[in-house]
Amino acid sequence: MNHDDLIYDWNRLPPSHDYAATTVELSDETLRDGLQNPSVTDPPIEKKIELLHLMADLGIHSADIGLPGAGPRAYEACLALAREIADTGLPIDVTLAARTVLADIEPAARIQEESGLKLEVATFIGSSPIRQYAEDWDVERILDATRGAIEFAVSEGLDVMYVTEDTTRSRPRTLARLFSAAVEAGARRICLADTVGHATPHGVRRLVRFAKDFAAGTGEPVKIDWHGHRDRGLGLANALAAIEEGVDRVHATALGIGERIGNVEMDLLLVNLRLLGTHDHPIDQLADYCRVTAEMCGIDIPYNYPVIGDDAFRTGTGVHAAAIIKAMQKGDRWLEDCVYSGVPASLVGRSQIIEISPVSGLSNVRHWLSHRGYDADDEALCTAVFRLAKKCNHTLSRGEIESEIARVQAERT
Repeated sequence: MNHDDLIYDWNRLPPSHDYAATTVELSDETLRDGLQNPSVTDPPIEKKIELLHLMADLGIHSADIGLPGAGPRAYEACLALAREIADTGLPIDVTLAARTVLADIEPAARIQEESGLKLEVATFIGSSPIRQYAEDWDVERILDATRGAIEFAVSEGLDVMYVTEDTTRSRPRTLARLFSAAVEAGARRICLADTVGHATPHGVRRLVRFAKDFAAGTGEPVKIDWHGHRDRGLGLANALAAIEEGVDRVHATALGIGERIGNVEMDLLLVNLRLLGTHDHPIDQLADYCRVTAEMCGIDIPYNYPVIGDDAFRTGTGVHAAAIIKAMQKGDRWLEDCVYSGVPASLVGRSQIIEISPVSGLSNVRHWLSHRGYDADDEALCTAVFRLAKKCNHTLSRGEIESEIARVQAERT
């Protein structure tokens, strides 16, 4: 049977939005925006280096490795990471964050000189009316800061991405003036930032179209980035909308860690792009990427976290398990992976797991026993375990099941 005949895909897009024909880069913000989350721990440099290598292993194109102007510790960490990339030839581009002030950009220029690595600096400044009012800024002041910072960065040989914070709540006329000033000063990449997670997919599409029209009119090779947060739970959907509208690069973080409740989840973005045919690099090390992030930041991965959580490919439900077991019996790994899962477990190096719970059928019990070397045709044994499950209010642990097996076996001797 042709696999394409077994799933009707309502997700197919018209040719103008075909993911398989889309080229989009991914920028990992875990070591910068991710570490700004107030509940995480800033890890030692060895762990940051380990994560950096995993980013490259997953085919992530670039990484924001920090804001070196934040202080000596931040500077040393950024320098060490840049040197690691330069010394090992790691295939990943590097971005350093900076406010639109010379005091932040100068450390980035020094890191470029000391590491010998070509760097991009992401100069950011608030652009929305609410931010201007709170800061007592006017547009002219923002324009002056923009021009001064970018001209200095360009003079130091840095590539420049200009980030308008809170872009999704900024006026079109203001954005046009700021973008124009940035490009005239030498920026060749502009970043649309949903800083407080305000946007909906519809708003993202409108904003990206606006930015693309602007870029097309500059006569310069200006690229467009999307940087989203998930305050309304729309981070991943917004990132996919931005990609469909043709942005050049999308920012995300491991496990979605970041300011407040965080950013677009890089791990989930990778899974979705792989399934949509855009990201062709293997992602079987995704679990390691998430595990290292969780360990180094001192956070837990929820059991029900998509794809990576303990329960992502685990079921104790009789109907679900029966279908998976029948698929297993056909000897087709793809069928086993997809009959009751929207993400193939094998895509990320995992497998389907059948448990025994109060809502299980006998097929769950037989499968569990056979996969652990017990006689699945032993009716008395199967019935005993099945009855135990029906008396409980939870999924049985291995210890509980084996205790019941031992009881049955003891009664026979």
